[in-house]
Amino acid sequence: MAPEVRDALFDDETLNLLTQVADTDPALVVTDFHDPAVAPALAGAEALLTGWECPPLDARALELMPRLRTVVHAAGSVKHHITDACWQRGITVASAAGANAVPVAEYTVAMVLLAGKGVLPAAAAYRAKRTWISPIDTIGRGGNYRRTVGVVGASRIGRRVIELLRPYDLEVLLYDPYVDAEQAAALRVRTVDLDVLARSSDVVTIHAPQLPDTHHLFDAQQLRRMPDGATLINTARGSLVDTEALTAELVSGRLNAVLDVTQPEVLPASSPLYELPNVLLTPHVAGSLGNELTRMARAAVDELARYAAGLPFADPVRPDALARSA
Repeated sequence: MAPEVRDALFDDETLNLLTQVADTDPALVVTDFHDPAVAPALAGAEALLTGWECPPLDARALELMPRLRTVVHAAGSVKHHITDACWQRGITVASAAGANAVPVAEYTVAMVLLAGKGVLPAAAAYRAKRTWISPIDTIGRGGNYRRTVGVVGASRIGRRVIELLRPYDLEVLLYDPYVDAEQAAALRVRTVDLDVLARSSDVVTIHAPQLPDTHHLFDAQQLRRMPDGATLINTARGSLVDTEALTAELVSGRLNAVLDVTQPEVLPASSPLYELPNVLLTPHVAGSLGNELTRMARAAVDELARYAAGLPFADPVRPDALARSA
């Protein structure tokens, strides 16, 4: 990982826990596996603790680590650095993706409730008029009583969102082709196809992975199915939504959106989405930030402790599941 990533992830307490679990030098941060200065440490390493900006662990890199048995990632997706060579070597992998799912789900639920309450149009109207406005006239039939929320994807984050929404008087629909009836019953949701979810939901929140099959999952046709005044929330990947089609719907005022990710990742300065009153645009802040990063570091150290004790990982990464996950 990059040194600044180490500094952001690990507070003194977590570094102390790490040194109790493993024979390691917390000051040693590897940014290049082929740097001769780190060759002795890599040659003796049984485990790697990785983070953002970790270089790919390809066959050439693994040749430098003959004793490597496990990789624990103190962040979410491992797709950027875990290669087929790792699986061929039988290296086990764990991730703090479950810890990173927590703030994303919290952000999402907050936005679901704000959307149902009609906060975006109410705030925009108040800002524009700068005088007394009738909340009843502004919000109209808005509110969070018996609204329908459509969750797209029963990922870690999607499942956490479903769990956090349970205390509210909301109906939750789920679209996920990999969830069967028994799993849906355990989640206490009703599964529907994507067309039905789009047509039936007051709020749609996307938590599917970025895969060829999910590219523009919400295209112009799917967006047209959403009811007037509905809100689309995307904290997954920008490529899951057709930006051009969504922009047209938002400019018309027919839909609302909360977008923490977009395609491109940073919209051009000329994009109307920066200014529209029915759009909340945030710069990829739903995931772990600030002191939430320590949660991921603690989760990673806990996994290393399990490995050291000969126990299975609490949150292992498996190659078969990785093909259809973030």
